[in-house]
Amino acid sequence: MSSDTLHQATSLTLRNATLDDLPGVLTLLAETAAWLNGRGIRQWPAGGFPASRIEPLIAEGNLYVLDDESQAGEEGSAPAATLTLDEHADPEFWRRGDHPEAALYVHKLAVKRAFAGRGLGETLLDWANLRVAASGRRWLRLDCSKDNPGLQSYYRTIGFQHVRTVDLPHRASGALFQRTAGLASPAVPRARRRVPSHAHTR
Repeated sequence: MSSDTLHQATSLTLRNATLDDLPGVLTLLAETAAWLNGRGIRQWPAGGFPASRIEPLIAEGNLYVLDDESQAGEEGSAPAATLTLDEHADPEFWRRGDHPEAALYVHKLAVKRAFAGRGLGETLLDWANLRVAASGRRWLRLDCSKDNPGLQSYYRTIGFQHVRTVDLPHRASGALFQRTAGLASPAVPRARRRVPSHAHTR
């Protein structure tokens, strides 16, 4: 965890999302999707995700929000970040030989633009890694844009291994990565990392 992130720790709280958080989560995902698409990254729909895609993640207890307590009570305020962590292995990407049951999967990781570049995404991935270890599984996995080499390089610098890239014409995502459960062992010291300030996963 970076010193910047530690400095923010008193005002940021990670918790399970509730249905009351739905508007803020949808806003964050839509803003992030628009930012990505404006830079030619087509991983997410330009208008974000419909509520029908996000509500089940909240109901199942798999979607988390990072609260910015400095904005507590502000109507319509979006969380500082959000991510989903679950057992869903996309069948178009992960094969039986990958032992999908041996992993937890990160989806819809997004950081509010005001917090971009401060290491929040990396911190959330480290937290997810520990959750994988606590569940007795072996891997933390994700898929990301197959046409975004900068983001793929970033994942490598924080200890993820590239498994393969699945190139399906109807999917913008398809670059598959995994990291061993437990404490992360990044390949490159933090000071040398170039952190991309955008969403990480599909």
